[in-house]
Order: sequence, then C-alpha cells, then structure tokens
Amino acid sequence: MRVLGVDPGLTRCGVGVVDGGPGRPLRMAGVGVVRTPADAEIGARLLLIEQGLEEWLDTHRPDVVAVERVFAQHNVRTVMGTAQASAVAMLCATRRGLPVVLHTPSEVKAAVTGSGRADKAQVGAMVTRLLRLDAPPKPADAADALALAICHIWRGAAGDRIAAAVARTAARPSARPPAAGPPSAAGSPSAPARTAAAGAARPARTPRSGTSEENRP
Repeated sequence: MRVLGVDPGLTRCGVGVVDGGPGRPLRMAGVGVVRTPADAEIGARLLLIEQGLEEWLDTHRPDVVAVERVFAQHNVRTVMGTAQASAVAMLCATRRGLPVVLHTPSEVKAAVTGSGRADKAQVGAMVTRLLRLDAPPKPADAADALALAICHIWRGAAGDRIAAAVARTAARPSARPPAAGPPSAAGSPSAPARTAAAGAARPARTPRSGTSEENRP
C-alpha cells in the first residue's frame, strides 16, 4: 500500500509518501512541503496548494490519501486556514477517485510513538527510526505528514481487515435451519374441533352392575 500523508496548512502544507503494510517494513517514497507566500490572497494560496498536491499525486500515484483531522484552536484565523488547506487536499484526492481518510493528531501520535501526548520532537524521532532515515525530516510539517501515512498503514489496514471479516460473516449463510413456526390457521383444527375429536375417540363408559336404577331393590 502506498499512502500520501498531508499535514494541512496555508503557509506550509506537509506532504509525505510511505510504502508498506502490516508486517512489512516501511519505506519512504518522498517527503516535502507545499509553500505559499503569507502576503498572497487566500484564493491564490489555495490554488498553489492544489497545484502542488496535484504534482505529488501525479508523481507518486498513491492508493490512499491520509489527511490530518482539523480541530478547533484558540486562533480562529489559523484553524480556518488549516481547514481550507485540508479541504483542498480532500478535493484533489476525491477528484481522482482516491479514498480519503482522516486521523486526529492524537491517533497519529499514539500510532507512531505509543503516546497520544507525544510532542513534535518525539514524533520526528520515531518517524526517523521507523523509516530508517539519517535525520528527522525538516520542517516538522513534513515529518507529521510521514507520521500520518504510517498511522494509516498500521491502523487503517487493521480496520479494513476487521470490516472485511464482518462483511464475510454477514454474507455467510447460517448453518442452523430456521426454527419451525406455529402451524398455519388453515392446517390447524380449532379448539372445539380438537375437543370433539378427542371425545369421539374415547370409548363409552359401561355402567357398573348394581348401580343403575333398574337393579336397585
């Protein structure tokens, strides 16, 4: 599986491509950032991000695009720009028919370092170790993009296997035959009819000798 991780941002949009799978070694196929000038208009900046991501998609042809899920921050302007860049990444992937997955920062940190509260230095160090790099990728946005790709290779593949197993179980016919329901009204005699039939089948009682009125003195 080849995953393109995107750490969205207006000034620096981190991008990282990782090949791998469960039980297989990870390999970095590319890493970098898409930059836009801070003094440019928002529309022009988003267009530059789109063009940059399209180049990455053309070059590396990933199977999945993993984007960091945007959470509210105290700086509304920052979170708005991050959300806009995230939307551009999802648009580029969807336009090509590629699956898009979202992972929270804590999910990524937990998958890569084992702790959902790891800092950027710890994430960068583990990314360097897992991908057998000589040094942590710079800037931190690039390392975060690689961490996103690693997170989905490990967590997403496991989720896909679970979903596939559930689907196979649901599609498998049940071995137990269906329980027989109550007899239909047409084939079941009514209660009075059953009572009459039982009375007809029961032999008539013979009066005991000496008990009838005729035999009494």
